[in-house]
Amino acid sequence: MRPIRPRLALLGAALFAATPLALATPATAAADTTATPTVEEQRLDEAMPQEILRRSGFDDAAPDFARALAGVGSPAEAERVIAREGGHLWQRAVDRVQGRGPAVGDLSRDDDRPLYWARLGMTRALGQWQPGFPLPDARRAALLRTLERASRGEDSLNLPAGKHIKRIVVTGFDPFQLDDDVRRSNPSGAAALALDGTTIRTDNGPARVETAVFPVRWTDFADGTVERTLLPAFQSGPRRVDAFMTVSQGRVGRFDVERTNGAWRGGYPDNANISRTETVPIPANVPTQLPQPQWTTTTLPYDKIVTANTGPTPVYDHTEVTEIPAGATTPVVQPNGPTPGSTARAGGGGDYLSNEIAYRATLLRDAVALKAPGGHLHTPVLQFGPNNTDPATGQITDPDFVHNREAITAQVRSILTVVATTTH
Repeated sequence: MRPIRPRLALLGAALFAATPLALATPATAAADTTATPTVEEQRLDEAMPQEILRRSGFDDAAPDFARALAGVGSPAEAERVIAREGGHLWQRAVDRVQGRGPAVGDLSRDDDRPLYWARLGMTRALGQWQPGFPLPDARRAALLRTLERASRGEDSLNLPAGKHIKRIVVTGFDPFQLDDDVRRSNPSGAAALALDGTTIRTDNGPARVETAVFPVRWTDFADGTVERTLLPAFQSGPRRVDAFMTVSQGRVGRFDVERTNGAWRGGYPDNANISRTETVPIPANVPTQLPQPQWTTTTLPYDKIVTANTGPTPVYDHTEVTEIPAGATTPVVQPNGPTPGSTARAGGGGDYLSNEIAYRATLLRDAVALKAPGGHLHTPVLQFGPNNTDPATGQITDPDFVHNREAITAQVRSILTVVATTTH
């Protein structure tokens, strides 16, 4: 994803069990204290997030979770209950988007936002929970990690075994830049919910799709959430992926298949209002390449994708990067990809977390010698209707907004079908 720059109307863009995520309480805090609500959790009290939860029927998720926690009697039981409830939230969101179960509320079923805001209600409830047994900060952080993973589909990429079915992993993102407009949805997250557990039929066999939705937080990425999720599917074995596609929101009016990914974080603030400007940090104990490469490259069939009739929005093979050429000190834009020996300052997908997830996924692909198509797709910006653009006075949804999101999801599915069809 690319951070929105008003002038350009863009968005610029079993391994880690002991590693706390960004939502963990500070290491210096006293044991058995509750957690201060995070920046993301504090946005929950605004009127529009509450309306999204109420109009989707997901306003019961956090209260039900708090009641489940109240009956927990031990750390081991807490782990089981939190994993169960997190997984239930993920499946509930998938079922709602895919049309299973009752359509509670009047919000359109394709909406990804109920999952995001309900999860934050649950993480806040976990942070404020005061059990009847000792719960040091480190243990609460570990339980929070369990909740995050389960409620994002990160621990449930249930790829089938067998030679007669293809296996594809797709990832999306949470809504972001919510201080500018708290109503925002992320079409990549909506597409991930619509695709999870589905089967794509192709002329050379079926393809099973499994998905996850990642946070828009620098710290979680540095802690290895991407590698932890993807590595089991990337390793050799009967359930190894045959293709993968990371997806995020990009520019207005176009899809982009990003040709090259760069090892640079540009510093734009994330959903926690944290900024990071540095080389992409690779966590310890992760398969990687040394020295760390400045660039990685897509192996998606971009030539076939851009020429296929996947939908009404144009799709581009996007090759531009920003680099510091070898021997130079000043960044320059290279329209046709990086030059030999250059230092990354932005991949095709920018210098935000969409570029970073593409870089991490393709670096991991290369480190484990996965010979499968994989790379990043940027969707168009999801826009509200022309009479609903002011976040101060606008509504949380409108017919154009719903139509635009449904159209993006449909075209993501069509693009993925091209990938599946060309995968052997």
